[in-house]
Amino acid sequence: MKHFYSATVITLGTIMITVYFDGLCYPKNPGGVAAYGYLVSRDGEIVHKGFGAVGEGRGMTNNVAEYEALMAAATWLIDEGIDEKILFKGDSELVIKQMSGQYRVSSATSKKYVPEIKEILDGRDVSFSWVPREENEEADRLSRMGYEGHMRRKKRERDSI
Repeated sequence: MKHFYSATVITLGTIMITVYFDGLCYPKNPGGVAAYGYLVSRDGEIVHKGFGAVGEGRGMTNNVAEYEALMAAATWLIDEGIDEKILFKGDSELVIKQMSGQYRVSSATSKKYVPEIKEILDGRDVSFSWVPREENEEADRLSRMGYEGHMRRKKRERDSI
């Protein structure tokens, strides 16, 4: 379906990039499989989806997965040369508030990710907004795809031995 823009939007030239991101650590947190998903839209039209698995076991947590989702999305935006205003939306209050400077960065996980992500996004017009889980369902679905892909690869590896 083609989206048409009103004359007002064209006149203002306002383009907004919105990124929804999510992470999970399953079947247990910590120590399960950390996986993530994100989707990027430009003025409401999805332009990219991504997902993956970070790892499994020691060191894997839900927060690691959330930050990896944010980092993967930020890296994709930079690699694609996107320099419009960017709004990141996620259902992790911790990640959103740490990235926006409202919460202290004190854990080893956040001390690793927050400066790295801020460096990736340096010079860009970015903001962060918390959304309820119900508004983040597509990113959640993508993170589950990251988990399922990891489990399929793991099963193939076991079966090939």
